[in-house]
Amino acid sequence: MLKAVIFDMDGLMIDSERVTFEGYQKVLKDMNLTMSEEFYKTLLGKPIKGIYQRFYDTYGNDFPIDRVIKDVHHYMASRFETEGVPLKTGLIPLLKYLRENNYKTIVATSSQRHRVDTILNLAGIESYFDDSICGDEVTKGKPDPEVFLNSCDKLGVLPNEAIVLEDSEAGIQAAYSAKIPVICIPDMKYPEDDYANMTTRILYSLDEVIDYIKGL
Repeated sequence: MLKAVIFDMDGLMIDSERVTFEGYQKVLKDMNLTMSEEFYKTLLGKPIKGIYQRFYDTYGNDFPIDRVIKDVHHYMASRFETEGVPLKTGLIPLLKYLRENNYKTIVATSSQRHRVDTILNLAGIESYFDDSICGDEVTKGKPDPEVFLNSCDKLGVLPNEAIVLEDSEAGIQAAYSAKIPVICIPDMKYPEDDYANMTTRILYSLDEVIDYIKGL
């Protein structure tokens, strides 16, 4: 019986991937460099070490990746503060439905605690969640299952009593390894076949999740 829903954040609840890409383009342009959308898609859902390596392989081993990521996050924070946090279609109705029907909810993300708290607060959705686990609070990031297993522990549910909502391949792998059913709602990148086969369902909007849950 379903008792809990585990949410990824970027690309799943927050329409942030496009803003992130635009941030990288701006920061790299100031360095007289460019980034293609195809390259950016190869970063999506990768653990931080894998992201670093992609940059080193492409831009050289002396590429100042820490500074660039910090500048991109600053760009995104400024955009969110001035323009608001762009929420994915269907998120608020889904969160309201889960709360009204007494499902437990948690955010399980690779992002750092400070950034997560800021975004959830700016978006006005923090009250819909029972808890959250962030990237700086686990030993191993996605695709390791730790963040999702810890989410179940925090909520007091078994893996087969939860579902994970994810957009990335690394998140799909993490949920699959944790033996938690995972629904993928693709953002900028549709999952490759190996990852698509790990999902319970692939939906095209959070609007469809309520009907999925009602059908269980």
